[in-house]
Amino acid sequence: MQRVGEIKDPVHGYVYFTEVEKELIDSRPVQRLHRLKQLSGANLTYPGADHTRFIHSLGVMHLSGLLATHLQDLGYLTKEEVQKIRIAGLLHDVGHGPFSHVYEEILDKYRKITHENVAQWIIKESELGDILEKDGFSKDEISALAVGRLEKTSKAFLNLLVAGHFAPDILDYMIRDSYFAGVEYGRVDAHRLIDSLDLVDDSLAVEYPGAFYVLESYIIARLQMFNAVYFHRTVRAANVMIARAMDYANERLGLTSFRSAEEFLELDDSKVLLNLLSLKEEKEKKLFVSYDLARKFTERRLLKSTYELTIHRRDEFFSNLLNRAAIRHQIETEIGGKADVDPDYIIIDVPTVLSVPIHPMEKKPSDILVFMKRPSGKLTQRLTEVSPLLAALTQFVDIVRVYTLDQYREKVEKACENIFGERPYSTKVSF
Repeated sequence: MQRVGEIKDPVHGYVYFTEVEKELIDSRPVQRLHRLKQLSGANLTYPGADHTRFIHSLGVMHLSGLLATHLQDLGYLTKEEVQKIRIAGLLHDVGHGPFSHVYEEILDKYRKITHENVAQWIIKESELGDILEKDGFSKDEISALAVGRLEKTSKAFLNLLVAGHFAPDILDYMIRDSYFAGVEYGRVDAHRLIDSLDLVDDSLAVEYPGAFYVLESYIIARLQMFNAVYFHRTVRAANVMIARAMDYANERLGLTSFRSAEEFLELDDSKVLLNLLSLKEEKEKKLFVSYDLARKFTERRLLKSTYELTIHRRDEFFSNLLNRAAIRHQIETEIGGKADVDPDYIIIDVPTVLSVPIHPMEKKPSDILVFMKRPSGKLTQRLTEVSPLLAALTQFVDIVRVYTLDQYREKVEKACENIFGERPYSTKVSF
């Protein structure tokens, strides 16, 4: 691959690109990522977290190249496959909508699709597909590889380079989000982790014990980033507000009714926020609530968490129950009735979609593999066998929070305790 230029990245230094990568970077779908914040409303809590999906995508392309080149050096990949992996990393986020994962909640509700589905569609139906085909790549192959769903391949591990335990996407957003949020939790030695990886039965495994420390730091860092940044109660307050605003205004603004790639590419953070604020004079109740929440979002008058419950043991029944929007809405209505508060301003948040510290795009987390070099070959073990304590950190952590307006906090808290059960004494006092 011949480099034709570079871009200065505050996280990785210089990110080099090839001719086909330059064409893709300059395309409308990728340039649109400049207008999507990486962390939605997290900048209202961490002011430095204003970075975008665009710079993240460049970082994923860079780390994808490092990982693919490492596997090429080990004899698993060709030069052409390295280029494909880099392109897949660059394009993996082109299907994100306004406010990133927040938009995905209404996308799932009204269209039953994810940003991965949209990404495949955009790659095939926009100018991205034309660029790829012109330069000798299959747009169908790249669209599947970009989201880790490549099926017709003799190298099944290729999907793991995009959506596995050690995906460059995860590595970049941990390091990048930590950098811009100004916290230390996500600082992982990505280079050392990548260099420690090898293939064992078409799965990526980490060398043990030589690189076990970097695996430990990776798992712990990811868990800390979720607790301190992604699931921070004030970060989530901003996100649930804009999520409800988009939900209530979805039909009026056509947020999920796009029928062409061109229509979808018109959606970005600023345009959607301005459209929400344009609903000020609407007489319909839900449209006014949508405007009101958007206005409070822009003024940082955020909803307050009045009740919180953390569940460290996976409870499938409880999780499935509260992850159903209709059930949450019924409970919000019940809380509103008991508290004498408008239920449109009561939001139950159950952030479990991204709650797995290691998230390999599976319904349940699979075990991480480690290997030891022996004269007879590689001896493979599961993380649960090597470190049960560390393995426990890769399990689900469910959080249930109830948000409302500041003036209703006390009444809603009492109603929640009546419905959910009173919180333990230890959660009410400082130690």
